Amino acid sequence: MAGLSPKLPLRRDFTDGYALNKNFRDLVKQNFKMLLLTIPGERMMMPKFGVGLKRYLFELNTQANSNIIQTEIRTQVRRYLPFINLEIIDIQSSNTDPTISNNFLSVSIRYRIEPLGNLKDVLTVNIGDL
Repeated sequence: MAGLSPKLPLRRDFTDGYALNKNFRDLVKQNFKMLLLTIPGERMMMPKFGVGLKRYLFELNTQANSNIIQTEIRTQVRRYLPFINLEIIDIQSSNTDPTISNNFLSVSIRYRIEPLGNLKDVLTVNIGDL
């Protein structure tokens, strides 16, 4: 069966040779995750692409930094994935939950994919050690 793109990270698959994204929902989710993890300046020819969540892992766990992350996510999605409608951005860290390690950041985003009939999905990205 044909696919839309390779799944990242690349891994072997007995059916297709490499695992593939075979529907638009998975493709959008993978592209969204890449947008969140890519550090600005890391992608050739697109120096402003990316949120770079890992950069915030060792920042102070303050509401101000949480607001900066949310604003950066909204700005990047508007610019590079305008077909995604963000509903809720939930950031979990030691600031929001004292049982979480200082070296852990979790961003969970509920969103809708407008061209797919407002299909709802959730993307959670965990960075660091629990």
